[in-house]
Amino acid sequence: MNAPQDLAAGLDFDRAYTLGGFVEAIDRKRLAHALETLLGPEFVLEDERGVPLIAGSAPRGALPAVPLLYELETIGRLSAACAPSELAAAAALLQILIAAAARDRMTAELHLNATQDSYRTLADKHAALEASEARYRDLAQQLEQRVKEQVGVIEDAQRQLFQAEKMASVGQLAAGMAHEINNPIGFIQSNLRTARDYAAQLRTLSGPVKEGHAAEVAALWQRHDLDFVLDDFSALIDESVSGAQRIARIVADLKAFSSIDASGDVVDLNETLRIVVRLAQTQIGTHALIALELDALPPLKGDAGKLNQVFLSLIQNADQAVMEGGAICVRGSVADEGVRIEVEDNGCGIAARVLPRVFDPFFTTRPVGQGTGLGLTVSRDIVAAHGGRMDIESQVDRGTRVIVYLPAEQH
Repeated sequence: MNAPQDLAAGLDFDRAYTLGGFVEAIDRKRLAHALETLLGPEFVLEDERGVPLIAGSAPRGALPAVPLLYELETIGRLSAACAPSELAAAAALLQILIAAAARDRMTAELHLNATQDSYRTLADKHAALEASEARYRDLAQQLEQRVKEQVGVIEDAQRQLFQAEKMASVGQLAAGMAHEINNPIGFIQSNLRTARDYAAQLRTLSGPVKEGHAAEVAALWQRHDLDFVLDDFSALIDESVSGAQRIARIVADLKAFSSIDASGDVVDLNETLRIVVRLAQTQIGTHALIALELDALPPLKGDAGKLNQVFLSLIQNADQAVMEGGAICVRGSVADEGVRIEVEDNGCGIAARVLPRVFDPFFTTRPVGQGTGLGLTVSRDIVAAHGGRMDIESQVDRGTRVIVYLPAEQH
């Protein structure tokens, strides 16, 4: 982009025009030939200082001369050995050529001047553009860094929200499980205390039996009603074993629910739903009856723990919507290239004006302190992370149905 500057170095728009400068702009040989044709061989074209610029053959004496003017100033002379009229005509022709050359020179210099101005303007704009691009690059880098930081903040907040909802859901489950575990523990402890008393009574027979005092043994047997003790002892053992088995089953379901021993990422939805329904039924007790209707569901690729959280949360929501003795139905069926899980209740339903907002974070229709407003939000996000979707159908006073669609594992 330095060409206009290089050209400008050889030109000066304000310099004085000279005849020599005009002659340089014209083909010298053609001009000499034209003048010789018009004036004859004896002619001289010289500048204002008398320096010959173009000349024919050497003159044989002094030649008549005609001045050549440009803008009322003499810039040279034309001399020739010819008739005055011919000399005047040739001079007039030169004046025309000089005027044309001056216009061309002026046009060229004006064009150059405009080009220089345009170049400077473009150069300034280019520099400004480069500076602007540099600023925008810096801003883009800063923005990218801020976006990364904000994404990290959002991801942390999302994890905290997920954890908060999980803890709320698990907290409800834990309260129900604690009650269900405490019941058998309570009667096992009571049975063991009774068994300890029975053992003490049986120990009173140890001495008489060893000494062979049959009468004393019979008296003690009768006094302590040991026939009843032996029968009741057996019943206590059976009841305690049943209670321990119940606790073991609850613990096994809790382990399966939390996916402590899960291996791989393939989920058996049939088993998962059975476990969740058992735990949920244990939690809610007689407040509602949960029915489970399952087809043979295909395996699902995903996180069993998070899906358990979704299904438990939906059942807990249904339980809170029904009256005492309400009905909840969990259905699992095969859908197009996946599965369809429904959790339906016959509870109070959701008003049409509220239904569009049920997935909004922190939105809840429950009294303050009785809900985080995150259950459906988190559940929907977990389902979406598994490539599925969640729909809700509801009518006031008739109940609600939540439908979860999940893609099956691709083989």
